[in-house]
Amino acid sequence: MINKNLIKYTSRLPLHSPWFIIIVFSVLGLIGILNHSMWRDELNPWLIVRDSKSFGDLIANIHYEGHPVLWYFSLAILRKIVDNPIIMQIFHLAITVASVVVFCLYSPFNYKQKFLFSFGFFPFYEYLVISRNYAFSMLFVFTFCTIFSSRKKTYAYLAILLALLANSSAYGLLISFSLSLTLLAEFCFDSKHRQQYFSQSQKHDLFLSISIIIFSFILSIYILTPPIDSYLHGGLNNGWIVKLDMRHFLRSIGRIFGSYLLIIPAHKRWIDLIVCALIALFVIVLTLLKLSKKPIPIFFYILGNCVIFAFTYLRFLGMPRHFGHLYLVFIAALWLGSYYQDSPLLLNKFYVRPNSIAFVNKWHNITLMLILYTQFFGGIYSFSRDLIIPFSASRETAQYIQKSGLSNEFIVASRDANMAPLSGYLHRKFYYPQLQKMGSFTLFKKGRKDVEQDEVLSQINSLLKNQDEQKKILLILNKKLNVKRNDLKIVPIKDFERSWVDDERYYLYWVDDIKFR
Repeated sequence: MINKNLIKYTSRLPLHSPWFIIIVFSVLGLIGILNHSMWRDELNPWLIVRDSKSFGDLIANIHYEGHPVLWYFSLAILRKIVDNPIIMQIFHLAITVASVVVFCLYSPFNYKQKFLFSFGFFPFYEYLVISRNYAFSMLFVFTFCTIFSSRKKTYAYLAILLALLANSSAYGLLISFSLSLTLLAEFCFDSKHRQQYFSQSQKHDLFLSISIIIFSFILSIYILTPPIDSYLHGGLNNGWIVKLDMRHFLRSIGRIFGSYLLIIPAHKRWIDLIVCALIALFVIVLTLLKLSKKPIPIFFYILGNCVIFAFTYLRFLGMPRHFGHLYLVFIAALWLGSYYQDSPLLLNKFYVRPNSIAFVNKWHNITLMLILYTQFFGGIYSFSRDLIIPFSASRETAQYIQKSGLSNEFIVASRDANMAPLSGYLHRKFYYPQLQKMGSFTLFKKGRKDVEQDEVLSQINSLLKNQDEQKKILLILNKKLNVKRNDLKIVPIKDFERSWVDDERYYLYWVDDIKFR
């Protein structure tokens, strides 16, 4: 009945209504996220929340993750409601739908641009289907842009959003920092705005807002700073790059290109790196010219790009979920530009001819539409592929284990970092040879040691000998077993190889001590 009413209501909506986009996005999003097979990066945080022994233990574990606390605290609340990771997916869907609602109802873009953006790669796939903390960035940035005009009376609302953004992810912190400096620059250099604010604001509003932002930055940086014994530093194990490396420099610019046009240039081909870098710089220059009459938005666009680019070059090249924040900076800068009247300040300073602005606007609109169409086709492709091919083989493997009555068997699982999805779906711990003990989530720190398959079998042999009752062990690997032992009987059970993620294909074996059979 509800479905019929929803279809009937949707059919009555004008095709050019933003609510048409929102409803279609929500329905497809629900289908996509419930069909999605979660992988380790989604379920490892859930397991950290689930299996941390205390609040202090939770904070200590988060330190190794390279992420601030907001996502983990959200999961802790969700787990008190329903102790099943599916609630995490529903919550993530709600975040993304809320972001699209804000974007479609309040952004200054036209209907076609809203439609293409909403079903683009980042909103419709990367920040929708894959349940990670990065979806917060889109929600908080768009909400910031929506209530940006409130700064004329109070900075408190914007400060709270910046605090939440800073504690959502490392990239959220970078954007929050850029937006904070943008507000500061406007406050310092725009006397008219400053006078208007002081005439309308409460007495302690400025002090309170600054305190909120500073405290949130300190908290985020504190949690993001890895402990001494963290040897992967949240996955960033290449250290800081402090020397000039032209190939790496071009690869970093290539991430800007990838954030707009979804193609990462081949790092071994100079021609690919150079061409993509030139195209990325062309888009940036075109956007700067587009915003040349808007000093404050252009300041944010330059600062946001520079801060994220610096982090990309100096520390971590990143994956789409990371450099997608450059795309958010691009959209947010154009959005903020709608709040300001044209100013000739920059045009006069850099001798830009006013009649050339029409030419720039035309080509920027063409470029923007090209980017949005590319994002749209990338989003439809990725979303559709996830419906057909599981992102990870974890859910299929877990379902087989449950249906076959193997859930209560003693399970040895390796590699531990790839077993988080199975632990999450099966709601239990495994014996991890990397830790030589039972576990669920993985922290990359001292005490954990990667082991080869022969060492895995050696530990299984010891486990079998130390058992009071002789029972076979269920072995789960994320790579096919390619070693043998004469003292162990190893029988393959089933392989699960349908997966986007290469190292989350699973192989099940029975292992028994041959001497007792």
